[in-house]
Amino acid sequence: MRLATVSHEGRAYAAVVAAGLVHEVPGHSVGDMVALGLGRALELGAAALAGPGVPLAAVSLELPYKPPSIRDFVTFESHVEGVRRSIDHAVGVPEAWYDAPTFYFTNPHALYGPGAPIPRPATCRALDFELEVGVVLGRGGSSLTEEEARAAIFGYTIVNDWSARDLQSREMQVGLGPAKGKDFATSIGPWIVTADEVEERHDADGFLDLDCRVSVNGTVIGHDRLAHMHWTFPQMIAHASRDSVVLAGDLLASGTTGGGGCLAELWGRNGTRTPPPLEPGDEVTMEVEAIGVLGGRVRAPRAA
Repeated sequence: MRLATVSHEGRAYAAVVAAGLVHEVPGHSVGDMVALGLGRALELGAAALAGPGVPLAAVSLELPYKPPSIRDFVTFESHVEGVRRSIDHAVGVPEAWYDAPTFYFTNPHALYGPGAPIPRPATCRALDFELEVGVVLGRGGSSLTEEEARAAIFGYTIVNDWSARDLQSREMQVGLGPAKGKDFATSIGPWIVTADEVEERHDADGFLDLDCRVSVNGTVIGHDRLAHMHWTFPQMIAHASRDSVVLAGDLLASGTTGGGGCLAELWGRNGTRTPPPLEPGDEVTMEVEAIGVLGGRVRAPRAA
């Protein structure tokens, strides 16, 4: 089931998207449905599908929901290797990376929905995209087992972790972590695909195996399989909850895919900034099999 927030005829509402039609879920937001858990959300969605729908082309897709927190992981080995060469001027993958699925918290207040224009930071001249898949939790807990973490999964969405690489490269020299290089924009959408829709797409090792690709102005830049993650989503959730707390609605992003899931990986491998950094007017389109398409266009910087 695809759960979206749409605007139509002057109002926004939660909806189920199916067969080219949008069916309103009355009385609930997508965030409400996530908080109720997957079982109840599927019941509400089924009731909505029994009612009338309007063409998907007649509505505007908005930010699906507002997660209370966003943890962004780094789970693709080839991405780590390429970006370290580009951003940190380092070679290889740190030994510590193999210990556990590392993550950082990004800004849950600077979120953009499908097609929303993304303002380039005022002093940034090396803007980049990052193709990721995010898992949405339908229940919370502390120190979850992997089995409990798997049961907590509500669904999945596409995440674009926009990155100001020149700002990031400088601030990472402090040794604390990304800040202004990351906190200005994260795109999410186009909707949440519930976990039951892709259950059969897991491989024998528990990895969700989906085709992922990203293009800039119609030219494919990166292509990878989501199953190339070093850790599964349940392993990531369990690790995030260890000695801590996760809540229903939390979004945990896979980290950037390899194979050119971001420009910085390619810069590190090529030794130059080719393809070039994003400029105002450039359009980035991400497509993940069984989930959907998420687009965004870069616009001129905010005033300095």
